[in-house]
Amino acid sequence: MSEQSTSPGETVPGETTPGGATPCGTSTGETIAGEGFHPHLHEQPPGPVAPLRTRLHHIRADALDGDTAQTGGMRRFAAVSGRAVGSEKLWMGQTHVAPSTASSDHHHGASETAIYVVSGHPEFVFLDDAGETPEEVRLRTSPGDYIFVPPYVPHREENPDPEAEAVVVIARSTQEAVVVNLPGLYALPATPE
Repeated sequence: MSEQSTSPGETVPGETTPGGATPCGTSTGETIAGEGFHPHLHEQPPGPVAPLRTRLHHIRADALDGDTAQTGGMRRFAAVSGRAVGSEKLWMGQTHVAPSTASSDHHHGASETAIYVVSGHPEFVFLDDAGETPEEVRLRTSPGDYIFVPPYVPHREENPDPEAEAVVVIARSTQEAVVVNLPGLYALPATPE
């Protein structure tokens, strides 16, 4: 009989765990709803569920919505929003920055913003005022990189490439895209008014 090596807590298919049960309380190949990897969720939200929130939504690449908050020098397209799919706590979409273009300075209010670089080499510029003298910081990115923008942090996107546009995917912690355009890149008070 050959021996099989297992990691701690791992069982060999067809083998029982201590106490005689198979993993997750199932027989080989059988799945029981609510058992195993995913916890069984007992609570349902109170009240009726809005129709948009009772099904999955497929947003095709050619169906993104350009009717969203904009900043000069870039173009935003919504994919997941309250209006499009009924989301309440999340906004997601794309931003395109043309070749040799910089956006206006802006921030996203109370939203946390996560950015994933799809194509190009966009640069993200902000003012670091942690030292004695505020210093402009430039984050140079490549496809596959991520950027996190905390709430109320003024910044701008730039695309130094003279030929190719830069495309990023954006996710925000607010239902819709919040954009506050600014006259310059400067540090805001710790508690925005």
